[in-house]
Amino acid sequence: MLGPVILAASRSDRMRRLVSAAPVTKQVVDRFIPGETVDEILPIVEDLTGKGLELTMDVVGEDITTPEQAGAARDAYLELIDRLKPLELGPRAEMSVKLSMFGQALDGGHELALKNVRPVVEAAAAIGTTVTLDAEDHTTLDSMFAIHEELRKDFPQTGCVIQAYLFRTEADARRLAGNGSRVRLVKGAYKEPAEVAHQDRHEIDKAYVRILRTLMEGDGYPMIGSHDPRLISVAQELARTAGRKLDEYEFQMLYGIRGDEHLRLAAEGHRMRVYTAYGTDWYGYFMRRLAEKPANLRFFLRSMVSKG
Repeated sequence: MLGPVILAASRSDRMRRLVSAAPVTKQVVDRFIPGETVDEILPIVEDLTGKGLELTMDVVGEDITTPEQAGAARDAYLELIDRLKPLELGPRAEMSVKLSMFGQALDGGHELALKNVRPVVEAAAAIGTTVTLDAEDHTTLDSMFAIHEELRKDFPQTGCVIQAYLFRTEADARRLAGNGSRVRLVKGAYKEPAEVAHQDRHEIDKAYVRILRTLMEGDGYPMIGSHDPRLISVAQELARTAGRKLDEYEFQMLYGIRGDEHLRLAAEGHRMRVYTAYGTDWYGYFMRRLAEKPANLRFFLRSMVSKG
């Protein structure tokens, strides 16, 4: 019940100021966002990959209001890619991008976002890795899918994200499950109206399984974005039923959540990719992590009380 309230708070400037000013906030934020700069994040990259894990990296940011800010977001990803190059990790470290950070919501935003994201995709390909386009709220998806289709003409390994709670996603999954596609399936972390999205968590879970079956039975590369133990078991069974080898799909989980499970899946031979965010504008990302799972909110509140 608190999820929608927290998601609304993620867009509130007043709540941003209150949460940011709380003395305990940084300690808790560090659980989910292990650094603010490239210098701080590179040791995390080396530590995780040294443990047999893979990464998808997100330079967090919100509320891009000018083309100059969009260009700065592009340049932040280009800096990250340049710093990753000497590590020679190839596809073990990819990038996740939100097109809103590249100017999608501005005037002429579709063309601007495509213009800004293309050099990031090109630079990623040059060091042997790729980019996944994150899904945002439902009003942005037609533009995201169109940019994804355009990028795949030259960079077919470019991935995208679909969200199980949206009614449209079952059709999107059938369209995207073709040869060479890379699709991350998540439950969804934005406040969406009942006209476009399931509101009941059990209905969302059932939709997730239906969509995942479509992806597993298709010709693409499914990426299972979930921390739910039951859905992880279902994914393994669907993969076996579809005759998929362990390197023909992967699991993805957030940095700071179920770290032992990351290592367990990797030890079993699964590809396990950790979604690792960094940057100074962490508020929106952090609030969505609280909204996704009650345990995250309890962790935050307990920390505030204990430090009070």
